[in-house]
Amino acid sequence: MSITEPLSHHAARTPDRAALVFEEQRISWRDLDHEVNRLASVIAAATPAGSGVALHLPTGPALALLFLAVARAGREAQVLDPDWPAEMTRAILAQLSSALLISFDARFAGDRAIVLADPLSSFTQLGTILGAAPEAIPVAAPDGLEPFYVGFTSGSTGLPKGYRRHHRSWTESIRHDAKEFGIGAEDVILAPGTLTHSLFLYALVHGLNVGARVILCRKFRPDTVARLIEAERATVLYAVPAQLQMIVKAAGDVPLVSMRWVLSSGAKLPAEQREPLRRAFPNARIAEFYGASETSFMTVAKADEGSPETSVGRAFSGAVVTIRDRAGRSLRAGKTGYVFVESPFLFMNYACGESSDLLRRGDAVSVGDIGYLDADGFLHLVGRASRKIVTSGKNVYPEEIERVLERHPAVAAAVVLGAPDASRGERLIGLINMRADAIVAASELIAYLRAVLPLYKVPRVYASVPEWPLTRSGKTDFDRLRRAWSAGTMARRLS
Repeated sequence: MSITEPLSHHAARTPDRAALVFEEQRISWRDLDHEVNRLASVIAAATPAGSGVALHLPTGPALALLFLAVARAGREAQVLDPDWPAEMTRAILAQLSSALLISFDARFAGDRAIVLADPLSSFTQLGTILGAAPEAIPVAAPDGLEPFYVGFTSGSTGLPKGYRRHHRSWTESIRHDAKEFGIGAEDVILAPGTLTHSLFLYALVHGLNVGARVILCRKFRPDTVARLIEAERATVLYAVPAQLQMIVKAAGDVPLVSMRWVLSSGAKLPAEQREPLRRAFPNARIAEFYGASETSFMTVAKADEGSPETSVGRAFSGAVVTIRDRAGRSLRAGKTGYVFVESPFLFMNYACGESSDLLRRGDAVSVGDIGYLDADGFLHLVGRASRKIVTSGKNVYPEEIERVLERHPAVAAAVVLGAPDASRGERLIGLINMRADAIVAASELIAYLRAVLPLYKVPRVYASVPEWPLTRSGKTDFDRLRRAWSAGTMARRLS
């Protein structure tokens, strides 16, 4: 089954019910299915079967409809980030060899390009703007194993990697989502982030597949999100932890009582965020996902399932998580090694770029994360193989140190880097973002870490970073921090 096949079913069952909401615009299920069919006819006529269509658009009706139309036409939607520099976009396009580019930027006009003067035009105007016939000519339904999507990682050095997915990887995710969360047609799903982030694009597809109403936002604004939750009576929220923290702050003392699921991904929720989240969403269950662009869901931690605080949860429905050595041999519970996963959700391959961290052993894949499974089957992450620091001959995974630092009451965020050292090979550097009005000395942080970690895992040098850099997906931007430290432009060094 393709990701768009259920649209026609929902259009026949509830034709007048709202399917998608964007700002003041709404589109019914009948009109959504009709417009996607019209646009799919345009795409099919303009491009060879199985080819790629690059979508270089901001989040809005055009991007949502064209993504669905490209998938329905049996083509591959290559979703480019409109905030990339122009030269990066050109370099990515050169690698993709797209049959068609649809952009909002006139600098990309050309023989195989369509430039939309208004990428935020209404749902029902886009087909006419692109010359679609009033009634669509039906296109053949794509096979479930045909590629439909190329997304991109949020790396900030070099070119982003483009990972390719087939329809079945997401339709199977949605099928197993139903077992985990029971989200259905009566739900209202809020996806407050950009559709260039696969989490929010998946939220769109997930909602439309099950017949829910989906709310999209042009830009993430926490006050707008809090208002939309109340106005639309939203029941499911997809977000990353940094967004959740801002939404809770924007909501203030007003509980958002309609929400029944808060689904968090991209990073582990800090322990101190949990109680404010429970107060802000008193009727909601909270679940955290662990996974990667290449793997989709690997584990889930639900607040009421007894997942240990240091764990990222148990295997997601349909996924088999194992710990193996680099050769692919399975390790017993409690032993640390590479985290592998087998599931129907895995990506196909890289459309451009590659990853030296990726390991394939039969049907199992690892993205280079290191961890262990406890006796109850909960996964505990130690770190990423690519971030390993070797100091005085010992392997150190900085994530372990960062998690301890972030439990200190003065520390909002932390990153540990390795810097060249003549005697130790690498020495540990702690970079921290302090909470408002907090003051802390390096000696206090050293003593705090020494209480729970061996001496070789304790950095001696610390610096405070007031403006903490984040990627577009809301994660700490390690590369910018590393470059800033190396260039000597880091903020105040702690004494």
